[in-house]
Amino acid sequence: MLSFLRNSSIFGARVGELIVSKHFQNVDNFILNSCGVHLSAVRCKRRKTAEERKAPKVINYTPKSKVKAIPVVQVWKNITVAELAQAMGKDIDHVYEVMTFVDNSAEYDSDESQIDNPSVIQDILKKSGFRFQFVSPHTEEEKESKLKDVFKRPPPEDPSALKKRPPVVTIMGHVDHGKTTLLDTLRHTSVVESEFGGITQHIGAFSVELARTGETVTFLDTPGHAAFTAMRSRGAHITDIVVLVVAADDGVMEQTVESMNMAKDAKVPILVAINKIDKPEADIERTKRMLLQQGIELEESGGEVQSVPISALKATGIDELIEAIALQAELLDLRGDPTGPVEAVVVESRVDIRRGKLATVLVQRGTLTKGAVLVAGEAWAKVRSLFDDKGKVLDRATPSTPVEVVGWRDLPSAGEEILQVDSEKIAHEVMRFRKAQKQKQKQELDYEAVKAKEAEHLKKYKAELEERRKRGRYKVRPTGPQRKQIIMENTGPRFSIVVKGDVDGSVEAILDVLETYEPERNCDYQLDIVHYGVGEIVESDVELAEAFGAYIYGFNITMPEKVAKVARKSQVKVRMHNVIYRLVDDIKSEIKERLPPKEVEDVLGEANVLQEFVITEGKKKVPVAGCRCVKGVLKKNAKYRVKRGEEVIHEGELHSMRHLKNEVDSIKTDVECGLQLNDHTIRFKPGDTLICYVMREETRETDWDPGF
Repeated sequence: MLSFLRNSSIFGARVGELIVSKHFQNVDNFILNSCGVHLSAVRCKRRKTAEERKAPKVINYTPKSKVKAIPVVQVWKNITVAELAQAMGKDIDHVYEVMTFVDNSAEYDSDESQIDNPSVIQDILKKSGFRFQFVSPHTEEEKESKLKDVFKRPPPEDPSALKKRPPVVTIMGHVDHGKTTLLDTLRHTSVVESEFGGITQHIGAFSVELARTGETVTFLDTPGHAAFTAMRSRGAHITDIVVLVVAADDGVMEQTVESMNMAKDAKVPILVAINKIDKPEADIERTKRMLLQQGIELEESGGEVQSVPISALKATGIDELIEAIALQAELLDLRGDPTGPVEAVVVESRVDIRRGKLATVLVQRGTLTKGAVLVAGEAWAKVRSLFDDKGKVLDRATPSTPVEVVGWRDLPSAGEEILQVDSEKIAHEVMRFRKAQKQKQKQELDYEAVKAKEAEHLKKYKAELEERRKRGRYKVRPTGPQRKQIIMENTGPRFSIVVKGDVDGSVEAILDVLETYEPERNCDYQLDIVHYGVGEIVESDVELAEAFGAYIYGFNITMPEKVAKVARKSQVKVRMHNVIYRLVDDIKSEIKERLPPKEVEDVLGEANVLQEFVITEGKKKVPVAGCRCVKGVLKKNAKYRVKRGEEVIHEGELHSMRHLKNEVDSIKTDVECGLQLNDHTIRFKPGDTLICYVMREETRETDWDPGF
């Protein structure tokens, strides 16, 4: 057998492989091993069937192995050894080790050595298993902007670099105490006539050259209305001197005290201008006593606060007030740094239909020029032009100079800090960083809210679990009515509005007032602000108001005729106002009209039960209360409440009212009568009280107090 196998033609040409027919499948393993063939290498060859010969041949290919993508590293010429290691994500020793196999790399022997040969950079990356891409070099400023925000510069080390600057004076006080009239007198213009209702609607910043001293003073006219508290607060924190205007006839009022507190919090010196001394009812001494009660110690009382009696309308005492301002500024020795990047603050912002987004800016450090790139909060600008308060174009603005800046991409908020950066690219990086930080803060707040909700749910779940275990049941069917899949909140009546204003500060003040509305206290009527913004009313506002059934309220703005036609066609109500309290009163009246009337109880009279009588009507026994009217009058067609002690046992109408044997319609005080109720099941006892009353509908009033 062994000889047969060795000489047989069944051996193929390949060593170690044997092809046999099915008759030799049981060949002894020993014989195969002797021939140099392993049994595991044997493939049995059998004849194919007719179906297999007709079937198409299937070719099986070995799947290709997946090639791992080679990472790409961005490099640049003159990159240092340390930067190259950081770009590859390797340590510095790895780079030095690879450089031993790279030609012309011996000279780069320190971490800060700049590799100026691109071939060396390519060889290091190739031998490290990377592909490369050459890009422009990263400057320090660009790297910092990707990682950090921009901040104010530290104060200059050399005080001699500081130059004298004009003082920033804020006029504060109660509404209608003459603040704007005082500014009008100082700059010899007519601002009061342009103010609606005599109330300053938003912060104004003006540079005034004092005729007597020739010096320039920047005045901030802050609103005295209660709705503008936040704006007044900003005015106090960016000023050097506060002039507190107090009317001699009214004295210290609520908003006067608020202004004092803001100035004290900002640690700003105060000058008191006692205005309206020309009025017959003016009482200067009473006003000074009221100031002393509020902690304002005047110089005549041994304090440090100057007080000047003035009449802003007749220009009385204005020279003395100017001298007091100049003296206070001299004592403060105000100085600023006109060099370096600009630092400023947004006084006000608005949208102009012709010039775009504008912001009134008060420069605090540096010199603002055309072409400067500014960032303020999440808004940035490339300055196209600068204007003063008179509309004159300026080339530059030094510290304490208020200017209107044109060129904002987004509208900054009043009070935002403005910083200058070197390029638009850095400004974009700062915007991305700040938006990312804001989003991160929002996520943290949301996470805290989710954790609190989860803890509350877990506490409730553990309590229910413990209760189930006590009962010996691990699965309990839900009790009570089936819960809704979608729970609608605030399904009550609502009044939807769209608010548009002239400047950012005005819109903010209106929203602050509207936030004081509390639906729970105001008849559960919802006040829904569907949209707010700065600028004139546009068609998208009308479309939004139509979708929500809202009213549009415009504050100190205009509406193009084209948009007005769209509003009339859509039947959208548009209300335009120039004074904030009138706008709020309009909203209050609209809510009032929508409130359903409420039923009010009017008590007409009261009677005491002296004795119960039982009479027979037909076949029924009917109780009758023998009473005496002790208060008011009793009416037959009114309703009656039966009280026994403090408990009400019945409320309903009368069936009969009799005096002696006569049926009557009314009973006066101290007159006895018999009263029979419609409900014959009610029994009376001596000492019971019957209260006669009627119900009437009354128009509901909202108790919303906006603070005016």
